[in-house]
Amino acid sequence: MLLEFLYAKIHRATVTDANLNYVGSITIDKNIMEKANMAEGQKVDILNINNGERFQTYIIAGTRGNKDFCLNGAAARKAQIGDKIIICAYAQLTPDEAKTFKPSIVQLNDCNEII
Repeated sequence: MLLEFLYAKIHRATVTDANLNYVGSITIDKNIMEKANMAEGQKVDILNINNGERFQTYIIAGTRGNKDFCLNGAAARKAQIGDKIIICAYAQLTPDEAKTFKPSIVQLNDCNEII
């Protein structure tokens, strides 16, 4: 049996842009994405701290070092520039794997710098 657990989280990212005229997704600075062990194309949940919105999308790798978090397409309607968001990815683990697995958690400050 497989159970779904938190695999990785980027905590309190600040939305830097919202691009409605795009196919969809969230663009994340590649440095931050890799630090959280997340991958381009990976499905993620986005939790908006400011307005309570919760939705799913997938990751597009952004430019290294830009500290960008851009919501694209329909996701752009779910948050405003400056909103704080949490990005969560999940993995399916066996009960035995889950006993020792530790998710990657990256916390950011107000400037999207890793703290």
